[in-house]
Amino acid sequence: MSLADLSLDQWRSFDLLTARRVAEKAAARVDGRVTVVETIEHLGAPLHRVRIERNAQEFALIPGGAVTLGFDLDAWQPTPEQTADYQESLDQGYGYGPDLRAHLAQLLSPRRSVVLAAVLMAVEDENLTEPPADMSAVLAARGLRMPTSDEWEHACGVGADTLFRWGDTCPMDRIPYGDRTGPHTQPNAFGLRIAYDTYRSELTSDVTAVHGGDGGESVCGGYGTLLAWLPLATANRNPFMAEFVYGPDGEDMYEDSSTRPVLTL
Repeated sequence: MSLADLSLDQWRSFDLLTARRVAEKAAARVDGRVTVVETIEHLGAPLHRVRIERNAQEFALIPGGAVTLGFDLDAWQPTPEQTADYQESLDQGYGYGPDLRAHLAQLLSPRRSVVLAAVLMAVEDENLTEPPADMSAVLAARGLRMPTSDEWEHACGVGADTLFRWGDTCPMDRIPYGDRTGPHTQPNAFGLRIAYDTYRSELTSDVTAVHGGDGGESVCGGYGTLLAWLPLATANRNPFMAEFVYGPDGEDMYEDSSTRPVLTL
């Protein structure tokens, strides 16, 4: 089996010894070394976490295969608290639709099936040092590339079909910025520090999407509690922010954005 063909379903079927062997093979492929192989409980089943260090940068192994991405709005039911909070935001002039479902339809990617190759993805995002159009060349010089939007979304959600990587709800008594105890502060199932700070806005090779944050817009604008959490939603592609970041008015703002480098296997 090629490493690139490793699927999430196959990965879940391995015992820890087999997972370690695969991890060692992946590390050798990129001239790195395995630093962590552990098993956690995720979605009611075991899931192995692997970290590989290369050139003082840590990467997580992200199995691919046939996966389902996006958010199924038709199957989702907001809580009364979420609905009421969105209505308060709407009353203040914020929101993209007459109700929460209509608002999310403008921001979230649709439910879909895709096939992805297994990759190594950086545990931490890193600030852009060049404009997005030039960042690919900068990363290529290090043997890296920007992720695709589908890769980012898969790596963040790890098969969960919930609004956020941790579930469908979020704390409604506080906003995520400055909160050191919320679910966004914990690493995700693959061990990534991802969708953790709304002031972070991660770019991919898709110029129509911005992931993991909105540069602090929702916090600074006082949009409301739920709207302050929504930039961390797994399927949120922030298309309106992407239009600004990649447009002429965003040319000088690349230093406020980040990306999450990928090593191809």
